[in-house]
Amino acid sequence: MDMHMELSPSYLNPEDLSSRERYRRYRFSNAALFLENVKLEVESLDMGGIPFDLASEMTDDRSCFIERESIKICKQEQQDQTESADTTFSLFASLLDSGLQGLMPISDLILGFESCCRDVSESIRYGANERHGIVKDRIMRQKAGILLDEAASWSLLWYLYEKGNDELPEDLMMFPTTSHLEACQFVAVDHTAQLCLRIVQWLEGLASKALALDAKIRGTQVGTCLSSSGVWIHTQRQLKNGNSNVKTVHHLDFAPTREDAQQNPDDRKLDESLMEDMWTLVRAGRLEEACNLCRAAGQPWRVPTICPFGEFNLLPSLEALQKHGKDKMLQATELESGIGRQWLLWKWASYCCIRKGGKFEAAVYAAQCRNLKRLLPMCTDWESACWALAKSWLSVQVDIQVSHLRPAGMDQFKNFDEALMESPVEEDLAGPQSNVPSGWPLHVLNQQPRNLSSLLQKLHSNSTVHESVTRACKEQQRQIEMNLMSGDVPHLLDLIISWVSPSEDAESISRPHGDPHMMRFGAHLVLVLRYLLVDQMKDTFREKIMTVGDLIIQMYAMFLFTMQHEELVGIYASQLARHRCVDLFVHMMELRLNSSLHIRYKVFLSAIEYLPFASEDDDTKGSFEEIIERVLMRSRETNVQKFKTSKDVAEQHRLQSQQKSLVIQWLCFTPPSTVHNTKDVTRKLIFYALRHSNLLFREFALISMWRVPEMPVGAHTVLCFLAEHLNQHIEVPSMDEEDVNENLREFHDWSDYYSCDVKYRNWLKIELENAEISPHDLSSEEKDRGVIAAQEALQSALLLIQGKDDPWMVPTHGSTNPVYLELHVVAVLCTPNGECILPNTTVCATLSSALYSSVSKEVQVRQLMVNASISTSDSSCIEIALRCLAVAGDGLGQHSLNDGGILATIVAAGFKGELPHFQAGVTLEISFLDAWYSSADGSLERQATFIARGLCRKCCIPEMVLRCMHISVSLIKAGHPPENHYEFIELVASPESDILHLFSQRQLQELLLFEREYSIH
Repeated sequence: MDMHMELSPSYLNPEDLSSRERYRRYRFSNAALFLENVKLEVESLDMGGIPFDLASEMTDDRSCFIERESIKICKQEQQDQTESADTTFSLFASLLDSGLQGLMPISDLILGFESCCRDVSESIRYGANERHGIVKDRIMRQKAGILLDEAASWSLLWYLYEKGNDELPEDLMMFPTTSHLEACQFVAVDHTAQLCLRIVQWLEGLASKALALDAKIRGTQVGTCLSSSGVWIHTQRQLKNGNSNVKTVHHLDFAPTREDAQQNPDDRKLDESLMEDMWTLVRAGRLEEACNLCRAAGQPWRVPTICPFGEFNLLPSLEALQKHGKDKMLQATELESGIGRQWLLWKWASYCCIRKGGKFEAAVYAAQCRNLKRLLPMCTDWESACWALAKSWLSVQVDIQVSHLRPAGMDQFKNFDEALMESPVEEDLAGPQSNVPSGWPLHVLNQQPRNLSSLLQKLHSNSTVHESVTRACKEQQRQIEMNLMSGDVPHLLDLIISWVSPSEDAESISRPHGDPHMMRFGAHLVLVLRYLLVDQMKDTFREKIMTVGDLIIQMYAMFLFTMQHEELVGIYASQLARHRCVDLFVHMMELRLNSSLHIRYKVFLSAIEYLPFASEDDDTKGSFEEIIERVLMRSRETNVQKFKTSKDVAEQHRLQSQQKSLVIQWLCFTPPSTVHNTKDVTRKLIFYALRHSNLLFREFALISMWRVPEMPVGAHTVLCFLAEHLNQHIEVPSMDEEDVNENLREFHDWSDYYSCDVKYRNWLKIELENAEISPHDLSSEEKDRGVIAAQEALQSALLLIQGKDDPWMVPTHGSTNPVYLELHVVAVLCTPNGECILPNTTVCATLSSALYSSVSKEVQVRQLMVNASISTSDSSCIEIALRCLAVAGDGLGQHSLNDGGILATIVAAGFKGELPHFQAGVTLEISFLDAWYSSADGSLERQATFIARGLCRKCCIPEMVLRCMHISVSLIKAGHPPENHYEFIELVASPESDILHLFSQRQLQELLLFEREYSIH
C-alpha cells in the first residue's frame, strides 16, 4: 500500500497549512513547520555551558547522535505500531462481541467501528504530550492516517447499507407539488439517484468531521476572520476619493461579475481567502455556516448565490425536506413561473458567475451548476473529486426528472442515457439550446458520468481529474470504497485476501502476514457484510463470502494469537466454519502446550466462552468438545524422533510421556460462571479428564517397566493435575454414572500403583547410591534408610496385589452384544540393552507371523487377524492391529480371567519378549494402546477397556512381584529378612488370588531364581 505522509486530503488534514493573511487561522506553511521542527530538535540538544570552540568540535558527534536516534526510531516502528494497534484490537473485539450477542444493532456496530478508528487516530496523532522527532512524527501521522481512512470506509458502509431509506412522511406532501418535493420523491425510489445521494452525504460528512476535529484541536474553525475582510475597505476608499478607474467596480455587491470589473488588489486577496473558506464549508455540506460567514464578512448578497429561495438547501434528501417543511414560498414561486423554472435560472446564474470569479469562487459556483470542467481542477484529492462527480451526476438526474413536470417539458428524452446520446461534440456554449434537457449546455451535460462504472473510470483518468486523485485510486482503502460503491463484494474479498495472504498456499494461512490494520479491517468487514447481506447470499456468492471470508478471519485470529491476545481469538473463531474453528484451536492449544498456566487459561477461556460445549448445541459451529477430543487424540501420537538425542528408548519414552501428560491441564481448568450450564460442563470436563488420564496411565505403565530409579514423570504430572479436582465432590448425571464410577475406580487403582512404583524407585535409588560406597564407609543411618524404604515398598505392593476388597484393575461389567474386538498398538522394537531396531518389511512380516502363532489353538475359532506395519508418523515404530471375534468370557458377559483375553495375551507375549519364532529377548516397548468393540464391517463403536486393563494387569502385577522379590533378596543379604516375603510366594501360588496365569514362562523362571537366592541367604 502506498503510504503518504498526509493523513488525508487537504480539506481533511488539520496540518495542511497554507499561506494566509495575519487574521487567518494558520500561522505558517508546511515547509515552515518542517524547518521549525528541525530547528527545535537541534536546539533541544543540551548545549548550555559549552564554549563555542568545543561546540564546533562536537558538530560531527552531534550529527552521529541525530543519525543514531533516527535509526533507533526506524527500528522501533514495528514495536510502536504494535503498541498502538493493541488498543484497536481490543476495542474492535469488544464492539464485535456486543454485536454478535445482540446487545448492539449492526448499524450501531458499524458506527462504533468508525468512532473507534477516529478516537484512536486522534489519540495517536494528538494525544501524546511529549514532543516527537521528525521521523517518529511522520510514522505517527501515517498510522493515524491509516485509521482515518479506515473510519471513512466504515462510514461509507453505514451510508450504503444501514442509513435506511425511509418513505416521505404524508404531512410533508404538498399540492401543487414543488420541484424539491418531486426531487426527494424521485431519489427515494430511484436506486441510482439514492446511491449518488448517499455518496454525497458520506463525503460531506467526512469533510465536516475533519473540520470539527480541526476546531477541537486548534480551537478555531473555518471562517474565523475579521469582520471587515469582505467589506472591500480599500475599494471603498478609492471610490470615496474618486481615484477609481474603468476597471474598478462602482458598487459594493455582485459588481465584479455584473460590471465585468475588479475590486482593489488587496481586497481581491481578502475576497479570495473568504471564498476559500466558503468552498471548504460548501464542500463539507455546511451551507448554513457558509451563509453566516458571508453575512459576517459583509457580503450578505452572496447568500442567495449559495442557498436560493430563502436559504433553501436544494439537496434532495429527506433531512433537507424535514428541515424546511412545507415551503410555501417555493410553492408560490413555482406556481407563478413554472415548476423548476426558478431553480434552472439560479443554476444559469451560477454558470455565468464562473467566468468572472477567482478559482475558489469558480469552484463554489461550478458545484451549483454541475460544471465539472471548472470544478474538478480544484479537487486535488480523491474524496473531493468523487464528491464533485457524484453531486453533479445526482443534480443532472434530478433536473431531468423535474423537467418532465413542465407543460412544455422534454418529451423527447425519457432518461439520462437518451439525453447523453443526443450530445454533440463538446462545445463551450453559453446559452440554452432547444434540443437538450432543461435547455442546459450539452457540453456540460456531456461531462457527467453515465453510470457508476463511468464515475469510477473518471476517477482513474488523468485527463479528467488531478493526478493526485488517480494515485489515490491505487490506495487500499480507496479500492475498498470503490468496490463498496459498486457492490462488487466478491472482488472486494479477492482484493483483501491478496493483500493479507502470504501466498497461494492454503496451508500457510496459519502464519500471520501483511498489515495488521488491514487484517483487522478485513476480518470485521467480512463479518459485518455477512450480517448485512444475509438475504442476498445465493449459491456462488454465499460460497465466496464464506470461504474467502473464513480465510481472512482465520488469518486475523492467528495474528491475535501470535500477538498474545489469546483472549480475543474465540470471538472470531466462533464465526468460522466448523472444521476451520476446530483446526484453529487445536493448532493454538498445541503451540501453547508448554506456555505458562496463565496463557493456557486464556486459550481455554477463549474456547469455552465463545463456542458451544457440545456439537449437539449447534452443529454449524466448532464445539469445545470436538476441539478437546482432537487435542487429546493428537497428543497421543507417537513421535520418538523428537528425542533422538538419547539412544536409550526408555528415556525417549519418558520424555515423550511428559509432553503427553500436559494436555490434561486443558481439562482441569474451571469454567467461568458465565458459561451456560457451568456445573454440567465442569462434570463433563472432569469425566473426560478421568477417562483420558486412564488411557495415559496404561501407556505410561507399559513404558516405565524398566528397573531404573528415574520416575515416570508423565504419570505423576497427570496425578498432580487431577489431585485438586478429585478432592472435590463430583456429582454426575445418572446416564454417565456407571462410566464415571468405572473410570474413577481405575484412576484410584493407578494412583495406588504409581504410589508403589515411587516407593520401589526410591528404594532402588538409595540402593544404587549405597552401592557406590564401600560397606565399611556406609553409615548406619544410610543403611537404615535403605531398609525402611524397602519395607515400605514391600508393604504397599503387597496391599495392592492382595486387593482384598477391590482387586486391582479388574473391570466390573462386560458387553452383551455379539461384536468383534480390536486392539491397536504402536510400539518400538527394543533389544535387551535398550537400543531401538528400525523396522522394515521383513521385520513386520516376521512379527505378524510370530504374533499370529502365539495363540495358534484359537485362531480358527476366533477369526484372528494380525497386521504389523511401519508407522506412517514415525518410521522407527511399528503399528500393530489385532482383531478377533468376541466370545463368552472374552468380550461377552463377565470376563473370566481378567487378563484381557486373547488379544491382550498376544501383545503381552511381545511385550515380555517371548514371542515364538522371533528374535529372542526383543521386546515391544508400547507407547500407544487402544482397544475397541467393532462391528462386522470394521467400524469402531466404543472402547473395550477390559482388554487394555487386562493387558496392564498381565504385565504390571508380575513385574511388581518380581520387584518385591528383588527387594526381599536385597534385604536378606543385608541381614534384614522381610516379614512378608512368604506372603508374596503364597499369593502367587494361591488359586484364590488368580494371578499365577498372569506370569509368562520367563517370569516364572525369574521368580524361582529370586526365591532360590533368597533361600540360600
